[in-house]
Amino acid sequence: MKSGSNLERVLEKGEFAVTAELGPPKGNNVDVVFKKAKYLKGIVDAVNVTDNQTAIVRMSSIATSKIIMDLGLEPVMQMTCRDRNRIGLESDIFGATALGIKNCLCLTGDHQSFGNEIDSKNVYDLDSIQLLSVLKNMRDEGRILGGDEIEGDVKLFLGAAANPFGDPFEFRVIRLAKKVKAGADFIQTQVIYDMDRFREWMKMVRDRGLHERTHILAGVMPLKSGGMTRYMAKNVAGVTVPDEIVKRMVAAPKGKGAAEGIKICIETIEQLKEIEGVHGVHIMALEWEHRVPEICERAGLLPRPS
Repeated sequence: MKSGSNLERVLEKGEFAVTAELGPPKGNNVDVVFKKAKYLKGIVDAVNVTDNQTAIVRMSSIATSKIIMDLGLEPVMQMTCRDRNRIGLESDIFGATALGIKNCLCLTGDHQSFGNEIDSKNVYDLDSIQLLSVLKNMRDEGRILGGDEIEGDVKLFLGAAANPFGDPFEFRVIRLAKKVKAGADFIQTQVIYDMDRFREWMKMVRDRGLHERTHILAGVMPLKSGGMTRYMAKNVAGVTVPDEIVKRMVAAPKGKGAAEGIKICIETIEQLKEIEGVHGVHIMALEWEHRVPEICERAGLLPRPS
């Protein structure tokens, strides 16, 4: 055990893991966190706490992670490289682990032009692969990047993101291999609608033996409406939505789009369970956390391992 985290324990036991996401509020209203956490407690093995996702200013991932820990959930603290140099990154890891946070998902981070402080300066002193390597060294060797010895232990279960649908396609698994080599104990993928392409990617993953060196959690996101589906198909980079999915969502009767989206999500999870090398699912239902219990129950993911 690298960290003693519940997520690590579930995956190492060979259980099919389930994680979800919780987006912190655009302010310091902790009631927002309490409300979202209520829907996820006892339903998933760990909860991703996003780090100013899409470069929108929100309550810090570290603070939100500590709050949900106190509520009895296990956080996966996201950490992006956009806003911190190596000093800030390493310092925040000291603070997070001192608070008892045991999982960290390393991300490069969305460019600030996507967010609500477009004139801010980004940092990008490190990228996600370099951050993984730094945190692995802090954990395994007890030293920061500059070489100084750490006072204490940094115990972390390290994660990274992967997009099976970006171009050029053949480079996707090469980038994954770099993240595994750098220290990724688990991987959470981009949201999956194109099962054929995901299966092809997973075959490439297995051909390299990467499924035996890291735990892959496949990303799913319930669609809410035909309009949302058409927008994602045309405008969201790195997400592939097959025509058949678009047609199903557009054809759903008025007021039934959400139900059809959840049905598609459950069907996807059932297919993912059968793919060799997929060790769990990551449910991305931001601002729709109240539907996660229904998805998990109908997909046969409950009860979770204690």
